[in-house]
Order: sequence, then C-alpha cells, then structure tokens
Amino acid sequence: MRDGRLGRGLAVLAAGSLVVAIGAGRAGADSIRDEQWVLGDYRAETALWPVSQGGGITVAVIDSGVMTGHQDLTGQVVPGADFSGDNGDGTVDEDGHGTGMASLIAGHGHGDGAGVMGLAPKAKILPVRVSWDSADAVAQAGLVRAIRFAVDHGAKVVNMSIGGYAGADQETRAAVKYAVDHDVVMVAATGNSGNEATHVEYPAAFPGVVAVGAVDRQGRLWEKSSYGPETTLVAPGAEIYRASAKTSAGYGVGNGTSDATAYVSATAALIRAKYPELSAGQVINRMIRTATPPRDGSAVPGSRYGFGVLAPAKALEADPVVDGGSRVNPLVGRGESQGAARGGVTEEPGGEAVVPAAGAGGGGWFGVGVAVGVALWGVLVGGVVAVVVWVVRVRRRRGAGG
Repeated sequence: MRDGRLGRGLAVLAAGSLVVAIGAGRAGADSIRDEQWVLGDYRAETALWPVSQGGGITVAVIDSGVMTGHQDLTGQVVPGADFSGDNGDGTVDEDGHGTGMASLIAGHGHGDGAGVMGLAPKAKILPVRVSWDSADAVAQAGLVRAIRFAVDHGAKVVNMSIGGYAGADQETRAAVKYAVDHDVVMVAATGNSGNEATHVEYPAAFPGVVAVGAVDRQGRLWEKSSYGPETTLVAPGAEIYRASAKTSAGYGVGNGTSDATAYVSATAALIRAKYPELSAGQVINRMIRTATPPRDGSAVPGSRYGFGVLAPAKALEADPVVDGGSRVNPLVGRGESQGAARGGVTEEPGGEAVVPAAGAGGGGWFGVGVAVGVALWGVLVGGVVAVVVWVVRVRRRRGAGG
C-alpha cells in the first residue's frame, strides 16, 4: 500500500478499502480475463465489439502516468505530457493507478485470451501525468495544463479518476469549460467517501463533466461511492481486475469510483468511434437516456444513481431522437451543490492485491434535447458556488492502484 501520493504529490482518489489478496491458483494472466465480470455483464464480445471497439478515438488519461510496456497496453499509448514537475511524456507511472485506468479503457490483452481487455480495445491512450497538492503551485497548475493539453492534442474523451475540492479555482473551471467548448467528453469520479459524507468532489462537480459513481456486481451502489445531485451515471467499480505497473505482466484488483469512471470513458469512446458525427453532448445524452434503472428500485434521476447504471450496448444502438436533437452538452446548465464545496477530506487507507502473472516472478433529466430537465435540475441543486479556496488533501480514488 502506498501513501496516496503519486510522483510529486498527485493524489488520486483512494478506494479506502483493503483488498483481499488473490489465491495463487487464480493468479495467472490467463485467468484474469475470466475474472473480468464486467465484460460478461456487458456482453462485450457479442454486443459491443462487433459494433465498435473505439478505433480512431484518443482518450486522455489524466492521472499518475501510464506504463507503455505493460503487455496488455503495447501499442495503445501515444506520447503524452508530464505536468507533475518532472520532465517526460506521461509514460512513467510510479504508482500504477493511471496504468490500471488505461487498461480498463483500451487494454487489448495478449496471447490467446489472456490478460485485461478494456471496453474500447482499439482506442488510443494519451497519458497526462499530473501532481496535486494543496501547498504546491506547480501541482495546482498541473491539472489546468493537463486538461488544455489533452484537448489541444486530439483527445475526444478525457478520463479523470481524480478528485478533491477545487470549486473556486477559476483556472481549473476555465480549463474544463475550454474542453466542453471544444466538444470533448469530460468524465470524472464522484469520490470514495460516500460512507462519510454526501457530496460529489471536483472536477466531477464542475458543470459539463459526467460525474460517475460506482456499483457492485449486484448493481447496488458501492458502499463508499460518493454521491450528490451532480451524479450523472454509475458504473461497475467493485472487484475490478486491471493492469498493474509493478511489472510488465502485473495485475491488481480493487474497488473504487476510479474504475467506474474508466468504463464510462471507454463507452464514450465506443460511441464516438461508431458515430463520429455526434457532438460530445449527444454522446452524453446517449449514455444518460439508455442507462438502466437501479435494481433496488431507486427513483432516477437521483443523487445516488444519477440517471442509472451505464448500459454500453444500448448506448450504441441507433437513436434518432438523440442524434437529431440538440448538440449542446446537457450538463453545462447543472448547478453545484453546497456540499461539494465544503471542507477538506483526509486520505483513507488504500489497498492492492497484485496478481502475479504466470512466470512473471511476482509482481431523462438531461435526456435528449431536454433543456427543461436541465432547468429543473438546476433549481433542485441550487446556485453555483462562487468562492472556494484550494482546500486539498486530494484523495486517491483508485481501488487498487498499481
């Protein structure tokens, strides 16, 4: 377990739960695919990949960096940037969190059915390494530069499995708006403190960003998934197997809204590859309109599940209502709750179970064209937060990380 700091102080959100180690009998890389229950539930081989694999789409992963040498990511990672204060192209990952997220988005496995597959295995990953610390001016500026870099270097989707409180940081707010204005789908995690407080963390809480919570294998809200009126969607975030940066053949498993965020980003890539003429707003509307209602009967939209559980196959189906409707991002009119702007958070213990590879030696509301829905939601949420200082001991949201 690491102390939650990546590189020179980036803290992405920790899951806050210790993961039980995997037995040696299930540790081989050839068994990892079998443990990826999300692929089965989403019928990836029969309902997703015959329709789209994300080809031609670049997804920026703003995180701890991405290890290009992992066997399930070879050829998927393009040179990016490092805004952590170190020089580099984003391909150094000392923590492993960014590598894990990249594998859930665009992992291609290896050999005959071995290793991790992402939901969009033909998408490209643009790694953007950042550092985040409340007392570090370099860190504060890093996210701003990272978002603008991603937009300017062709990312059509930006995955931000990071979070904390930066509501009044006008430069970050302006960077998010810059991305939204440039037709980029922005996706971020709600946070992993749902058992302590009910608020969505930034950057997920910014208007225009898809705020993602996590559900378990039974479709129930994961116990630590943060929630609030900004919640847009939920996606699988428990018992998630992904690549580790400890070795080029390493794997980890864990829980967190980080993983859920990666699955939403991958789905956005699938849609953008299949329907390149759609705007970012229409892509978001597809995911919102096709989300599955919660199994516990919770009303949607709502603060816990947003519009429901991500349903990639449905989101890929023809939808003339969305496709012929407004091209505007339906989340830009969303307000920010007061809860998202209060107080700092403390780091929780994170955990990781590393799966050694065999022979590796270890290691509605917005619905389509629904301006009315947006207005109603804005009334529900309340006014936009005006002034909040950088308060951060930003947390790790990674269930296993590295």
